[in-house]
Amino acid sequence: MDSIDREVLEHARDWFAEGRHVWLITVVETWGSAPRPVGALLALRDDGLVVGSVSGGCVEDDLIERVRTGERVGKPSMILYGVDKEEAARFGLPCGGTLRLLQEPLADAKWIDEVLERTARHELVARTLDLRTGAAKLEAAQLGEAFAFDGDTARAVFGPRYRMLMIGAGQLSRVLAEMAKALDFQVFVCDPREEYYSTLELPQVTLLPGMPDDVVTEFKPDANTAIVALTHDPKLDDLALLEALKSPAFYIGALGSRSNSARRRQRLAMFDLTPEEIARLHGPIGLHIGSRTPAEIAVAILAEIVSVKNGVAPTQKKAPQESDACALSD
Repeated sequence: MDSIDREVLEHARDWFAEGRHVWLITVVETWGSAPRPVGALLALRDDGLVVGSVSGGCVEDDLIERVRTGERVGKPSMILYGVDKEEAARFGLPCGGTLRLLQEPLADAKWIDEVLERTARHELVARTLDLRTGAAKLEAAQLGEAFAFDGDTARAVFGPRYRMLMIGAGQLSRVLAEMAKALDFQVFVCDPREEYYSTLELPQVTLLPGMPDDVVTEFKPDANTAIVALTHDPKLDDLALLEALKSPAFYIGALGSRSNSARRRQRLAMFDLTPEEIARLHGPIGLHIGSRTPAEIAVAILAEIVSVKNGVAPTQKKAPQESDACALSD
């Protein structure tokens, strides 16, 4: 669950605790070009205050106007926007876009606390809502599940935020950390070298000053975790990779030129890693965009991480004859 959904749920809970009427608005279906994906969430208060988004803005304006003019929905119901080109244009939807929303009055906020607590423990949680009765239940969700709607029930999946564990507190890590935060990753930096970590002062970045293999083990990487080894020191990077490649982390990458990456794979093969586990390593790390500066290399790394996270094959890799930008620091 990203920080936006967490913010929506937290505001809805707090408003409800203040005695306000609150509605949760969820995108359940889209046709054509839609500005927000299925599962996007918004909380609407009885005075028209909103947090979150289900469109580019005009749909939100209409929802606010409905509440401010006295509409008080008492049970789960549907709203459809963009049924024709004129309406799509009026609500700011792209050409041919149609949006179906589920509006649900918040009758009990205890489930929100449970969702927030369980996702903070890196659990996947599903909430199934019966639109006919308004009854809802929470249960464990399975990896790969997504929002589902069959006309009678809506099943929303809430998961932990994506995390990024970086090995090394050098200049590249500092730039990458700032960019990763902008993409809503929880960022952690591991470096046992005091001369590096003692000057690491980044807001909302957690320092883990232990040995990389121990830190990775204690970190308990899951399917929402990316691990990047950036020290360019095999004594540190390889320690992290030996544990990371055996974990469920969705992305594992290491800094280095093509030749260094080949030697790293040879070293890893000497330990208790299978060929399949070693093949999970992204190295040279990042997409081929001609990166030279730390900021450009960070963009290349994040582009590859996002593509893997979103299930898009990272095809823009370096050709065999081309050197890796990271070789500049070899």
